[in-house]
Amino acid sequence: MIPPTPSADLAFALELATLADAVSLPRFRAADLAISTKPDRTYVTDADQAVERAIRERIEAALPEDSFFGEESGTADRGTRRWIIDPIDGTSNFLRGVPNWATLIALEVDGVQTVGVVSAPAFGARWWAELGGGAWGQQAGEAPRRLRVSGVSELEHASLSFQSIEQWDLAGYLSPLISLSRAVWRDRAYGDMWSYMLLAEGLVDIVAEFDVKPYDLAALVPIVQEAGGRFTDITGADSAWNGSSLATNGALHDAVLGVVSAAHAAAGGEDS
Repeated sequence: MIPPTPSADLAFALELATLADAVSLPRFRAADLAISTKPDRTYVTDADQAVERAIRERIEAALPEDSFFGEESGTADRGTRRWIIDPIDGTSNFLRGVPNWATLIALEVDGVQTVGVVSAPAFGARWWAELGGGAWGQQAGEAPRRLRVSGVSELEHASLSFQSIEQWDLAGYLSPLISLSRAVWRDRAYGDMWSYMLLAEGLVDIVAEFDVKPYDLAALVPIVQEAGGRFTDITGADSAWNGSSLATNGALHDAVLGVVSAAHAAAGGEDS
């Protein structure tokens, strides 16, 4: 199947991804990679900063009336169109030489994520979507392929990626995580953007995490949705701005929400 001709916005986002890859990949596993700690105690590398700088400069030169929100350089509010950028999602992986990292590029229009691109050059992979155009993935040297979530409809047959035990524990959701892990067939923590891309490819059925920012999620939303999945926060609200996420193949979404909600209430609303 051949992808539809991309809109101008998607074509531009894909161009930004190619630009990002050209900056990030040469710094991956570089002996002189500079690493520092931000005020929130998370890591940042010279690659994070260089990628975001290159993307922001390109956006501001080509689309000066569009807003911008980046993890490293903050916001510039100009209008109802906003580019949301995570220059390197998975910085901890990047600085350790683990190839599970990517640049996340999203366009949000009037509060709706309309375009999403995830570019993982160390994997030689890229995923993208725009509303109404389907979700697509491409491995280096191969033709693009249409993405579809799985048809798994029972929790007992489902594969869950929960991201990190610590996230759930600090959010007061450790009991719901344990309950959910007991309800599914298999649980793993694939981590970061890759969990969601595995979901969009039909290889994982449920992804959920806490302590996430809009730039961690915005690019993932249209890819999951256009692949046939559903994307909310952990309470079921349709938002990438509430600090948590729940993405599923759609068929399992209500069942997951039920398990999480019941276990959270049984634990008194917050695990001790």
